[in-house]
Amino acid sequence: MSALPSMPPFHLAFPVRDLTEARAFYGGLLGCPEGRSSENWVDFNFYGHQIVAHLAPDECASVRTSSVDSHNVPVRHFGAVLDMNTWQALAATLTRAGTRFIIEPYIRFKGEPGEQATMFFLDPSGNALEFKSFKNLASLFAK
Repeated sequence: MSALPSMPPFHLAFPVRDLTEARAFYGGLLGCPEGRSSENWVDFNFYGHQIVAHLAPDECASVRTSSVDSHNVPVRHFGAVLDMNTWQALAATLTRAGTRFIIEPYIRFKGEPGEQATMFFLDPSGNALEFKSFKNLASLFAK
């Protein structure tokens, strides 16, 4: 059994159109272990945090964007901050799987406080995800 992170884990519930798709995407492609489930929802261990995919096809909607660093970033998104090796491995896995990125893996804010590797893509239900890794994690909230 994995230990809990030193920081309290967050909990996020979000809509999906199909639980089988969600299991294949979060459990299969992203490698998030499955927790409890029912016929209407499923928990995943999302890098030490609890996310819950709820069957709610009518709640899956289009993605609005906002300009950040010359990219159209999905306003509503979630993800995780990973160490660089894990981020690079995930980027390679997603690329090999033919993932259609909203924003291809790249380095954002290069040479500035908060320099980070980032990538954006959608799950099968249209939920936007961002995974990032900081050159210096201490700059996570740097101005």
